[in-house]
Amino acid sequence: MSGDRWEVVAEVFGELEAELLRGLLEAGGVEVFLSQEGAGRAYGLNVGMLGKIQVLVPSRDLGSALAILSDYNAGKYASTGLEASDEDPGPES
Repeated sequence: MSGDRWEVVAEVFGELEAELLRGLLEAGGVEVFLSQEGAGRAYGLNVGMLGKIQVLVPSRDLGSALAILSDYNAGKYASTGLEASDEDPGPES
């Protein structure tokens, strides 16, 4: 981690959601650090206080991170339900 101050931009329960947010933020060019209580991580907990994971970003990227998370929470990145196979059936038999 760099010498910047780190800010909590989200608190989630479960590694799956934390990793999803990490990927989203990193794709937007934001450095991310995930922090979870050691016992919770060791036992793989995703409920209760030990399951809480904090998503932190450098203070210099706080505005960008909050904008990305706001778009995510508004559904901007939601799937349309169309898969590539729905759009292009491929070669005909």
